Amino acid sequence: MLLNVSYTDKKITKKIDDAVGKPFALKERWKLGGIGSPKLHITDASVEIQNLLILDNNLNTCNIEMRPKGIILRFRSLLETYGLIIPYYKLNIYKGDFAVYSIYRDNYFVKVRSDTKAIQKYFKKLLDYKADNAPTSIEDL
Repeated sequence: MLLNVSYTDKKITKKIDDAVGKPFALKERWKLGGIGSPKLHITDASVEIQNLLILDNNLNTCNIEMRPKGIILRFRSLLETYGLIIPYYKLNIYKGDFAVYSIYRDNYFVKVRSDTKAIQKYFKKLLDYKADNAPTSIEDL
């Protein structure tokens, strides 16, 4: 779901916490080696997200925050902050062309440039955490 997260609203905060869990505690953040991504440059996006990004002339950048049950992909447009809330069971990440990661949730997608080692390391950490905390599938039984 795509939400405007610019302002503190209890209803929106509850929706986010229900979908992807509450933020990690400080101890867990240290254990994971940080939960936030470096600045990611958006190369392509779905229609709804692209319509928000073209409203201003700034660079199209985003960042990702890991949560216990999913991620929040945040970007800014016209002094507003938007968040794409993606639970792990709906998250699909593809490594496409050279140095491009595609992040999908249902009909939303964002493609980001991954031209540094730090970004590639973050995506590896994200995928490892998703795999370690995924529910047991039928094939594994």
